Amino acid sequence: MFDTLKMKLWQKNQFIPDIKNAKIKEQFRGLPVLDDSCLDNGIDVNKICPTGALKINPLSIDMGLCTLCGRCINKCTKGAIKFSNYYKLAADNRDKLIVTKEITPEIYHKRAIDVRKEIYSIFNRSIKFRQVSAGGCNGCEMELNACSNANFDMGRYGIDFVASPRHADGIVITGPITKNMAYALEDCYKSTPDPKVVILCGACAISGGIFKDSKELNREFLDKYKIDLYIPGCPVHPLTFINAILDFIRKK
Repeated sequence: MFDTLKMKLWQKNQFIPDIKNAKIKEQFRGLPVLDDSCLDNGIDVNKICPTGALKINPLSIDMGLCTLCGRCINKCTKGAIKFSNYYKLAADNRDKLIVTKEITPEIYHKRAIDVRKEIYSIFNRSIKFRQVSAGGCNGCEMELNACSNANFDMGRYGIDFVASPRHADGIVITGPITKNMAYALEDCYKSTPDPKVVILCGACAISGGIFKDSKELNREFLDKYKIDLYIPGCPVHPLTFINAILDFIRKK
């Protein structure tokens, strides 16, 4: 008993009490902040950004392509590109992931996810996911595992991963969707009962990431089925994922 009390005193509270307003280190790369007045127009973006997320005219960063590698910060030395530690990056539309100089964290979050009555009415109390690793590197998969640990504990909000698609309300896809996973992914989708949601998690799932030009990908699934939520990151931070789901189902 005394050992337990000593451990509690030493560790204090492991869990984050307020997920929606959690503090995160300044070093974390979240939403970019752009200033084209500081831009060096002589830079070659094709030699800077490995995925093509950075555009110059006008200056913008596509968070669906961005791997948050930071090369653009080092190359654009005049301060045109900075990354804030704002972690609420998800959006319900692919086009909303494109950040321009006008987009502040407040503007981004306000427009990112629209309330859908049918989603709130069905899933506002709990939502269960089957996670599919469609050729990923295991970075996003490890972070999604962390969502259920003692620090983040997303289960307290009724958000959980389940072992079978037949027990799920939707699927969370990580990885660029390789040819050998294309059939398994579609089979998982068809095995998930309706109504269901589909979420792309990480740059690889959203755009293919650094593998987007690979001949070993088969991303036809994304043309066949509606995507309900896009969650950027490389890998996706647990706070980004949990807040995305909370905003999506509007859990209070």
